[in-house]
Amino acid sequence: MQKILVANRGEIALRVMRTARKMGIKTIAIYSEADRNAPHVKFADEAFCVGPPPSSESYLLGDRIIEIAKANQVDGIHPGYGFLSENAAFAKMVTEAGITFIGPSPFSIEVMGSKLAAKDAVKDYGIPMVPGVDRAIEDPELAKAIAKDIGFPILIKASAGGGGKGMRIVEKEEELEEQMERAISEAKSAFGDGAVFIEKYIASPRHIEIQILADQHGNTLHLFERECSIQRRHQKVVEEAPSAVLTPEVRQAMGEAAVRVAQAVNYEGAGTVEFLIDDKLNFYFLEMNTRLQVEHPVTELITGVDLVEEQINIARGLKLNFTQDDLEIKGHAMELRVYAEDPVNNFLPSVGNLETYIVPEGEGIRVDDGFTEGMDIPIYYDPMIAKLITYGSNRAEAILKMIEAIDQYKIKGVETTLAFGRFVMEHEAFKTADFTTHFVKKYFTGAELAQGKEEEAKVAALLAAYLTDENMAALKAIPNSSSNWKKRL
Repeated sequence: MQKILVANRGEIALRVMRTARKMGIKTIAIYSEADRNAPHVKFADEAFCVGPPPSSESYLLGDRIIEIAKANQVDGIHPGYGFLSENAAFAKMVTEAGITFIGPSPFSIEVMGSKLAAKDAVKDYGIPMVPGVDRAIEDPELAKAIAKDIGFPILIKASAGGGGKGMRIVEKEEELEEQMERAISEAKSAFGDGAVFIEKYIASPRHIEIQILADQHGNTLHLFERECSIQRRHQKVVEEAPSAVLTPEVRQAMGEAAVRVAQAVNYEGAGTVEFLIDDKLNFYFLEMNTRLQVEHPVTELITGVDLVEEQINIARGLKLNFTQDDLEIKGHAMELRVYAEDPVNNFLPSVGNLETYIVPEGEGIRVDDGFTEGMDIPIYYDPMIAKLITYGSNRAEAILKMIEAIDQYKIKGVETTLAFGRFVMEHEAFKTADFTTHFVKKYFTGAELAQGKEEEAKVAALLAAYLTDENMAALKAIPNSSSNWKKRL
C-alpha cells in the first residue's frame, strides 16, 4: 500500500495521515470549500476539493471520493469516523472499484449498523443482553404488553443510528404511546428508518466499551476497556482507560464477550463493542461501532499500540504481530473532547473565530486537533475542536495532568468545554469514580461555571479600575510647566 486517501476532515484526518507518513505511505486529503485552508489539507501530499461546505455536498459524496481515488492511483481509503465510515454501501463501492477499504467488510458494517440485526447476530454466542425484545415494534398496545412484562422504566430505542437520537425513557404506562411516537418520528428524521425496539432501562448505568482488533487470519483480540460514562445528550465528553471500577475478572469476561461479538460477524479491522454496566457490575451488550472511535488515543496510551497502524496492516493482509497475552495495561489515560460549545447554555454550539488558540505541551500531554489560530469553526460539521489527552502512572496523576493541561489551553473567540472538563476532574464523584451516565444531570447545571465567569469579570473590572486610578495619579503628577499645551492657546 503506497498511497491512502483519507475520506474525512479535521483532527481524525490528520491523525491517520501522521501514522501513514510514519509508515512511508503517501496521503491524499479531500476537503470542502469551507476547509480549503485546514491543517489536514496542508499536511497531505496531495489534496482535492470535493464540493461546497455542506457535508451532503462534499464529504458524503462517495462517488466523487472514489473518482478522485481512482484518478490518483490510490491503494486504500481510510474513512476515519463519522461521515461514510459506517456506510456499508460506500465500503462496497470502494472494494468494487479495486481499492482497499481500511475497515471491516460491508457485511459486518451492515449487520452491526442495525441494533436489532446486531442483537440477532450475537444471540447464540453467550453475550449478556438487556431484557427486552429483539424485533421492531410499531403497535403501542403491543409495546405496553412488553413493557409490563419486563417492567418499567423502559427504553425505546431507534434500531438505526446513535447519538441519543430516537431514544426515549418511559417511566409510566400512560407516557408510552406519546414517547413511542416521538421516538419513531425522530428516528425517521435522523436515519430514514423509523424502526424502534424496547428494552429494560438500566437505572444507574455506566457506559464501558472494549476495543478489539481482528486480522484476516482468524486472530481476534481485545485491548481492554474505556470508561465513557461522562456524557451530555447521550454523547461522550470525557473518556478514560482503564475503568476505575472493573475487577480483573469482569474485565476478562467483558473482553472475551467483545471478542465473541466480533467473531459472530467475521469481523476484520479495528472495532469497539459497547456495554452497559449496572451497579452490581453486570454487563449487557449495547452495540458495536465498526470503525475507529473518537476516544481511541486513551487505549493507545495504556497499551502502546498504534491503532491506525494496525488498521492499515490488517487491510494489507498482515497478521497481528502480538497476542492477547502480550498485551497489558500500563498507567492511566484521560481524554476530554474540546467542543466549541457553551456548557453554561446547555452545551449549545458556539461557532466563531479562534482569535487565540494555544495548545498545552509537556510530558504526558497529547493534543489531537485540526485547527490553528485565526481559523473559523464551521457551522456545517461536528463542533469538536480537539481531543485533549493526558497520561499518568495512575488515575490520580492523569487527572492532575488534565487539570494542568486545561489551564494551559488558551482559546478565545468561542465558548468551549474546557471549563466543564475542569469541573469534572475536580468533582468528588469523578475523583472517587462514583459516577454513572447521569453525572451531568445529577451534578451539573451550568450555574457553577457561570458563577466562575462572574468572579473572573469582577476581578477584571477591579484590575481595570486599579489601572485607571494608577494612570490618573500619574497624569495628575505631571507639572503644568512640562507641557506647552496651555501656552499655545
